[in-house]
Amino acid sequence: MDGTDEVKRLPDWRVLVVGGASGMGKTGVGRALARRYDVPVVEVDDIVESLLAVTLPEHLPEVHFWRTHPEAAHQSPESVVERQIAIARALEPAIEAVVANHVDTDTPVILEGDYVLPGPATPDGPVRAVFLHEDDEEQVTANYLRREPEAGPQRHRARVSVLYGRWLTARARAVGVPVISPRPWDDLADRVAEAVEDASANTMASARTAAP
Repeated sequence: MDGTDEVKRLPDWRVLVVGGASGMGKTGVGRALARRYDVPVVEVDDIVESLLAVTLPEHLPEVHFWRTHPEAAHQSPESVVERQIAIARALEPAIEAVVANHVDTDTPVILEGDYVLPGPATPDGPVRAVFLHEDDEEQVTANYLRREPEAGPQRHRARVSVLYGRWLTARARAVGVPVISPRPWDDLADRVAEAVEDASANTMASARTAAP
């Protein structure tokens, strides 16, 4: 049992970010957590598509980059990762606006996607975050093959994901955001929920200890 069938309860956060590189299991765990907490999921991919629909490349060149330079996806993994980082940074204002809206309107949501960057951890605040990272390229290749069997083994893409994931992981740990291994899959939703809830509980306990 992965904990997703337990009684739903209102979370004490308003935005739960599930971040990490592609192929790490974010979509599956995001949906499981949405069922657990009875809240919707916002996919960053949808934010990207919306921006592409209402802007031109000269407005947001980084966001349009993969459409204007499709050949760049075949460059070295390191070059592709540099481009992903640039896109993530270009998307920050749009993602922050979505987060702020859900905090201001007091409407809980799970925000999931590759281009979410870790922000400073506030374990007892309205915005929480957990990042997933799988460091085994063979496992990420297998994940893609299971999800997209028609494409065959995507080793270049898996290498990109691991390198980008390492960058996100380092950034997350630097600001106190939990990083979790996707495996074992069976209890991933439980482990993500526990990481978020334990961080909040630890902060509250520290505050009580420090109180005069």
